[in-house]
Amino acid sequence: MSVTGDDSAPTIRVSADTPDRTAVLEAAEAAAEGTVSVLSVGPTGSPSSLGLCTIDGTTAFHATPTPEEAFDLVTALAAGGVSTDAADAVVEHDPEIKTLPVPDSGPLSVGTRQILGPCGWIAPTETPRPTADEHEPDTIRSRVTAAGLLGRGRADGARDASVSDLWERARNASGDPVVVVHAADTDAPADELLCQGAAGHVLDAASIVADAVGATDVVALASDVASEPLDAVESEVTIRTAPASFRVGEPTMALEALEGSDRIEARRRPPGPEKWGLYGRPTIVHTPRTLLQIRALLADDTASVSDTRLFTVRGAVSTPAAVELSSNCPLSDALDAVETDGDRYVIGGRFGGVTETLDVPASAPALEAADLGTEGVIEVLAPDDCVVATVGERAAFAREENCGRCVPCREGSKQLHGALREIYDGDFDGDGLRTLARVMRTTSLCAFGAAAARPIRTALDAFEPEFRAHAEGRCPTGSCEGFR
Repeated sequence: MSVTGDDSAPTIRVSADTPDRTAVLEAAEAAAEGTVSVLSVGPTGSPSSLGLCTIDGTTAFHATPTPEEAFDLVTALAAGGVSTDAADAVVEHDPEIKTLPVPDSGPLSVGTRQILGPCGWIAPTETPRPTADEHEPDTIRSRVTAAGLLGRGRADGARDASVSDLWERARNASGDPVVVVHAADTDAPADELLCQGAAGHVLDAASIVADAVGATDVVALASDVASEPLDAVESEVTIRTAPASFRVGEPTMALEALEGSDRIEARRRPPGPEKWGLYGRPTIVHTPRTLLQIRALLADDTASVSDTRLFTVRGAVSTPAAVELSSNCPLSDALDAVETDGDRYVIGGRFGGVTETLDVPASAPALEAADLGTEGVIEVLAPDDCVVATVGERAAFAREENCGRCVPCREGSKQLHGALREIYDGDFDGDGLRTLARVMRTTSLCAFGAAAARPIRTALDAFEPEFRAHAEGRCPTGSCEGFR
C-alpha cells in the first residue's frame, strides 16, 4: 500500500494510535484514486485517535474513524469538500500551516503546541525547514545562551541546568565532541511521543547541536517504540536500540549501554561533560524534549517562542494525554485534557513528589521548590489508591533497579523499603524515614539515588496521618494489602 503526503492535494491524516489503523489506511487509499493524499502520521498526544481531513485551509477532526468512515471521508475529499456534518471539530487555518491546527475546545485545545505542533500533522520522517545546515553555529549558541534554556528530563546531560554551560564545557574540552540523543528512558513517555510524531525534527535538532559544539558524530539511544521512526529518517545519525533491561534514564547509564557494558551503572560525574563521556570523548546528552526546544528557539518567528514544558497525564484517567504548558501555567491546567475523579497526584515520574495540589507553576524552579519531580509526568491516583502502598512500590523499584555503585542509594533503598514494610507490623518512625531520605538525596552518586526517596519524603509531609493509620492496622482507603 502506498501512503503519501502532498501539501497541495486534499489530505486525510490518520494518527498512529487509531484503532485498526492499517485497515483505516487501506480503506482511505482505496477511495483516494490518486486525487487525495493519504498521510500516515504519528500520535497527537490527545486521548482521541484522529482522522484529519484537510482541503484549502479547512481541517475536520474525526475521532476514532472506522475503515468505512475513512472511505466515506476520502470520497468527500475527492469530490472537493470536507465532510463536516459528523466532525468532532472543524478548524479554519493557513493552508501552508506546518503544525496541527488547534480546535477551540477538547483535549487538543489544552495548553499550547509549540513543541508538540508537528505531532499528528506531518509524516514522522519529514525533515523541517530550515534544516540544520541553514543555521550558523555562532547564532545557535547565542540564541540558546540568551534564552537561558534548561535541559528537559532526568535523561538529559543538563537536567534542569543550563544547556549553554554544558555546550561550552564540551567545546573547550580536549578531544572530538559527540552528541547523544537519549530517548530510552522508560519513565519519559513525552520523549517517545516526540520520536513517534516528529523523528525527523528530533534528529535534525541533534545535528543543529552537533554544529553548535563542533561534534563530529551523533548517536541516538532509543527504546523499541522510539527507535523505529528514528531509524526510518534519512540521516547520518547512528540509531541504537536500548537493551530490554534498560529501565533507568540517568545520562551516563545511556553511555554505558551504548558502549555495550555488561553491567550498566552510573559513572562518577565531575562537573562538566569532558570526563564521563562516550568512550572518553566530550559528550552532549540531550532528550528529544530539549532538542525540540532548541529547534523552537531557531524558528523564523522567534518572538513567539515561549518557555514550555511537556507533561504526560496518566494514572487514574480515562486515557493518557500529552499536554504542553507554558512555564508560568499551573499544573492543574493539564487536567482539562483528561477525565478523572482523582484528587491526589505524583508529580515527576516514578520518583516524583506526592501531593494533593496542582497549584504549582510548570517551571522547573517552581517544581523543585515544591519538592516535586521535573520529569514531565502527572500521575493521578485513584480515590482507592493507597498512598503508603504507592510509595512502597516505588521504594521496591529503587531497591531492585539501583546500579549498586554507591552506598547511599544501594543500602539506603534497602533500608527505606524495609522501614516501609515495618509500618504494616505497627512500627512507624517518621523522623527516621525523613533522615534516611535526606541522606539519600544529599549523598547519592547520581539522580536515581537522589530522587528515589522523594516519594516517601513528600508523602510524609502531605499524608502522615495515613502512615500512622497503617501502623494502627487500618488503611484509610480500605484497599491496601501492602506491597512486596
